[in-house]
Amino acid sequence: MFKIQTVLCPVDFTDASLKEVSYAREFATGMGASIYLLNVIDIPEEVLVNNLPLEEKFEKKEHDRLGEIMNKLSSEGLQADGSVEFGDPADIILEKAEKLGVNLIIMGSHSKHGLNRLLAGSVTEKVIRKAKCPVLIVKSHETEFISE
Repeated sequence: MFKIQTVLCPVDFTDASLKEVSYAREFATGMGASIYLLNVIDIPEEVLVNNLPLEEKFEKKEHDRLGEIMNKLSSEGLQADGSVEFGDPADIILEKAEKLGVNLIIMGSHSKHGLNRLLAGSVTEKVIRKAKCPVLIVKSHETEFISE
């Protein structure tokens, strides 16, 4: 039997990523799993070099937002943890999944098409290809299966 112990849920605080948190909450509740929320700030390294105040400002703001979600999940009786990281989102998600030994990644698909997808690549696609655990994709414009 497949037992989910830890769910990794990358969030960027868009409405779509908050939908992903709802899915993570349902899986965690049903399986007695913990949730790890991950926010990845993708700022080019050359912008951050020698600009510690900028990095600290971004990290503080995102950490506070992440804390609000973790507190809400904790108030519902769930074990929730999380972090704010800097770097390439797909790489950081894959590294964190490996490090934490997660059993499931729940993330969204922002449905980029054409040139945008070709130039920017797809974080979701890269995670699906390289993850060593199942990845549940929540489409931003899908029928709701989870009620609040």
